[in-house]
Amino acid sequence: MSSGPSFDRPAPAPRRPAEADDSTVAAVGKLTEALETTERARGHLYAFHQLTGGADAQLDAVVDLLREAGRHALAEQVAVELIGRNVLPGRWTYQIVEEYDDDYYRTFRSLEARVREQLLAGRRHVAEAEMKERRRTHGHEAHRATPRTAPPEGPDGEGY
Repeated sequence: MSSGPSFDRPAPAPRRPAEADDSTVAAVGKLTEALETTERARGHLYAFHQLTGGADAQLDAVVDLLREAGRHALAEQVAVELIGRNVLPGRWTYQIVEEYDDDYYRTFRSLEARVREQLLAGRRHVAEAEMKERRRTHGHEAHRATPRTAPPEGPDGEGY
């Protein structure tokens, strides 16, 4: 027996494993959400790395312009004090990025995957899939449970 049009039935994955209770799905969902926040933080770290490197490269022009203006002492000060300077003791930004990736980020990703594998059979976004089922308007074309497999036909029988 069908419960409605095929587009209105939930996708087979990511479905909750039978043994996963609400607290388990919520806990894994929160862990994944925290990982997603870490992904954003990592993006900001890479932005910091690239912006800092770009600023350092811009200092070459500053030194040249100060020299052209006859401000040799200030040009030398910028060249010696800023160009190529460590942002943290002994570290350029690439080293910070590498340490973050190799320690915290790698551990976080690995643990999130391990927890998800043990508790939800590795399925991703189970909590979100359930939220989608609760929040969408069932039977409404714009609230489909699954994507189309073929483009819709237009008025002339052609796809849009």
